[in-house]
Amino acid sequence: MSERSVARDPQPVAITVPSFLSQDASNSSRDSLRCSADSAPLSALSGVEGRHLFLVLLVSIALAWPAAASAQGRVECRSVPSATLKRAVQYCALLPPSYDTEKMRRYPVLYYFHGLGDNEQSLVNLGGWNLIEKLWASSRIGEFLIVTPNGGRGFYVNSQDGRQRYEDFLLQEFFPAIEKSYRVRAGRASRGIGGTSMGGYGALRLAFLHPELFVSVTAHSPLLVESLPAGRSDPRAGWAQDSVLAGVFGRPVDLAHWERNNPLAIARRAAGLARLKIYFDCGRDDDYGFERGAEMLAKVLKFRGIAHQAHIYPGRHDWFYVGEHLDESLEFHSRAFGLKKE
Repeated sequence: MSERSVARDPQPVAITVPSFLSQDASNSSRDSLRCSADSAPLSALSGVEGRHLFLVLLVSIALAWPAAASAQGRVECRSVPSATLKRAVQYCALLPPSYDTEKMRRYPVLYYFHGLGDNEQSLVNLGGWNLIEKLWASSRIGEFLIVTPNGGRGFYVNSQDGRQRYEDFLLQEFFPAIEKSYRVRAGRASRGIGGTSMGGYGALRLAFLHPELFVSVTAHSPLLVESLPAGRSDPRAGWAQDSVLAGVFGRPVDLAHWERNNPLAIARRAAGLARLKIYFDCGRDDDYGFERGAEMLAKVLKFRGIAHQAHIYPGRHDWFYVGEHLDESLEFHSRAFGLKKE
């Protein structure tokens, strides 16, 4: 069955994802998936082949769980006009099963940031929607909205030259627009943030800077480094090439701007982090060495006495790794919202 893409349209687009999750389709177990064959890093799997592999993985994980009553949520994709960015920004909203029937009900919201090279549709098109529906149907998570903005290649920060003020857009325009357009519960207790790779960097950074806004933050394979690699010829430093960083951090990179936005540096100085519920994980063999940054963040938080969950699991910086652990972060947010018992 072919993958169905989500059309970018200023009007809401309802997505009916084909139901190909039959109980008999696979007998694979989740444990067997943790021993997947060698796979390419996220940057190399940004094409069709990598996306299909990730889709197959998420479907296989969902099939490994017992069958449950079908959860009929839906996805709609719209755009938010931005005076700050002088353009419209696309997003997708993943709406829980009861959203269209319980008209008086309000829900928590999780803002989920994609990685470098992806967009607002990636969580849907790569199979995440099937996984999320299975989690709802099996009551592994409670009902909350998941909203995925298109962050482009901007690291979810204001650029060094001031031309792309994406953080300002998020705080001043995007979050208010979403929470006005949808039935979202008011207050930080019902607002979480998460992301993958570059999106994990953006989620941790924004939550650490604004713990008054979020109750929970999660990150898979977050882009965390103590400092920019000195030798850009190192294969593990491919993410740090000028072509990737210049639009946000300047050419040459403005090291002061980089440091001001580095989640590790922010974690050392920011106040109020004890208010946050914090979860992050990374593959032990991350292709870019981000596991070292994850380990350093765990040490910083431990030194400051800030509760957190940090995991270094087997795996690389690839779609297989994310697919194996996405449910863990979603369950973490569900508990933080008070929808699932600790």
